[in-house]
Amino acid sequence: MSEAGDGFLIRSLASTYPDGFTIAAHDHPWGQLAYGISGVMRVATEARVWLSPATRAVWLPPHRPHSLRMKGAVALRTIYVAPEIGGDLPVEAVVLAVRPLLRELILHALSLGMLGPGVPAQARLAQVLVDQIALAPREDLALPLPRDPRALALAEQIQAQVEARTSLPDLARAAGASLRTLQRLFPRETGLSLEDWRQKARMIHAAAALAAGATVTDAALGCGYESVSAFITAFRRQFGVTPGRYPPAA
Repeated sequence: MSEAGDGFLIRSLASTYPDGFTIAAHDHPWGQLAYGISGVMRVATEARVWLSPATRAVWLPPHRPHSLRMKGAVALRTIYVAPEIGGDLPVEAVVLAVRPLLRELILHALSLGMLGPGVPAQARLAQVLVDQIALAPREDLALPLPRDPRALALAEQIQAQVEARTSLPDLARAAGASLRTLQRLFPRETGLSLEDWRQKARMIHAAAALAAGATVTDAALGCGYESVSAFITAFRRQFGVTPGRYPPAA
């Protein structure tokens, strides 16, 4: 992708990646809107990790190193925004809901390839596209990551086996620390208790599964719940809607 200042306002790219494909940590001088039509993207920075389900997009500001890993086949539609028109966009990475207007703008920009300031219709389209990105509802699908190696090992284990019902003391032993130590580390380094962090990891995983077409029962079992009713209560507490109504209507 070209450097900032190359004369264009918007660049676009359509790619399809297989399950498990990883794009190693990198950054770029342009902002990036990564919109997945299918599959789930796991986007990670040094401090946080996001799961972005299909029909959602991740906004990645310029110069923020990040990596991507695909869960399922991901049809990725990417919009790159030049710094000179992206000043009102989020300064941190965030998952955005893609409403129908934004979706059609993304697809139209992809059909054109690049939008430049020298063509008035393209310049107007670029500004409308940026405005719609700025207005898109944000979704809390991020997990803050601890820095301590033992706590980070536990966080990675929980994410890798989110359906497991392994007790926290057993998970702590596998991470090489006592449960009490990890219960001190998580609030200090993530702002969440260890128990709340695990719960949020489960709910984010369930949200991604539901967006991919899973039933409520499958989503519950897939994130470690035996009781569907308990899962529904926890999901509504996290996202404000029942799993049966997720993703919310655009």
